[in-house]
Amino acid sequence: MDKVVVSPAKSFSLHIDNIASDKSISHRSVMFAMLADGVSEIENFLRAEDTLNSLEIVKNLGASVQDNGNTITISSEGIQEPFEILDCGNSGTGMRLFCGLLSSAKGHFILTGDKYLRRRPMKRVTTPLRSIGAQIDGREDAEFAPLSIRGASLKAFTYESKIASAQVKSCMILAALRADGECSYSEPELSRDHTERMLQGMGAELEVNGLTTTIKPMKKLLAPLKIRVPADPSSAFFFAVAAAITPESNIVLEGVTLNPTRIEAFKALERMGANITYELTENKYEPIGNITIKHAPLHGVVIEDNISWLIDELPALSIAMACAKGESLVKNAEELRVKESDRISTVVEGLRSCGIEVHEYRDGYKILGGTLQKSSVESDGDHRIAMSFIIAGLKCGMEVSDLECINTSFPNFFELLQKITKVEFVS
Repeated sequence: MDKVVVSPAKSFSLHIDNIASDKSISHRSVMFAMLADGVSEIENFLRAEDTLNSLEIVKNLGASVQDNGNTITISSEGIQEPFEILDCGNSGTGMRLFCGLLSSAKGHFILTGDKYLRRRPMKRVTTPLRSIGAQIDGREDAEFAPLSIRGASLKAFTYESKIASAQVKSCMILAALRADGECSYSEPELSRDHTERMLQGMGAELEVNGLTTTIKPMKKLLAPLKIRVPADPSSAFFFAVAAAITPESNIVLEGVTLNPTRIEAFKALERMGANITYELTENKYEPIGNITIKHAPLHGVVIEDNISWLIDELPALSIAMACAKGESLVKNAEELRVKESDRISTVVEGLRSCGIEVHEYRDGYKILGGTLQKSSVESDGDHRIAMSFIIAGLKCGMEVSDLECINTSFPNFFELLQKITKVEFVS
């Protein structure tokens, strides 16, 4: 599947109950099961390339895994030194969190990934881990994978991160669980908090006070996870934008996590004028519910706060900005440059090819809303760039190439898209 041609969409009304399961929570659920005493049960696990790689790594680390197609059960007698190299595929979340989990485990571990992951920066986790005694090496002094980890005794720490990153925070929390004393982690703004919520639910002694998380080392193994993974709001957001930019359209997205650190993009779309409502249906590890989006005229918006809460959704939000009346500005988002692609450059280049005026900055861009024109866009191996410009095609038609990356996070994306418009695949 090399290229897709997407036709403009007519108005639609759609109820979706099978949005891809949450990738962040799926990754964490299989990793955290390695810390549990007993059998963890994970329903609705995301069966996408990235998360299946994490599940395979857990197997290679000695866990017993059973899968009946609906529920995955995992039991572990502790992390075992693997015979295989551990392949994280395209997942920065997988690699960075496994660094924290394995740094204190007995044995030698090698983490690698695909060509895109091997060029993403890893010193953001390897540097603080090394400072507390972790033995990690890799290309360019552990800046790039493959990474070699030899389990070691870790020292208690007080760490103030200069960036708001759920991946860095989660890595250090996992390291803290087996450090030799109480640890403290602070960040400049609150990043996504799935790790804290899930580990607290498993009985970890972890306290969040504002922007600081205090973690006491585990005295014993944690309680097993019993979790149903909710729908991923980052995946659901593509279809929220689809409804927001298509006149007389509406969509209901069912079973999505309503965690405040995960729905900031929906709040931004609301500020642009979209009609959005939320319905809470359950709240155990995560608040979960339904989101309804109805089309309304959109206007420009400034995005400069809580960037870590919507970093993954900014490419799709940029499509809404291109369709809005007036000027939109994204600031303080330099983190976009070290995602699966340099998302600032790929968004700017893609929108310009569609006839939209865009000004690029070091930490963001300015978009002058206008009329999207059909173009051919290359994803650069980035699933969110690919899906964002496919959604743009609902306005003007679009050709997007390099599509295999979509399977890393949203395997049924095209199945759902075909309920809205005509989709043609070209080899």
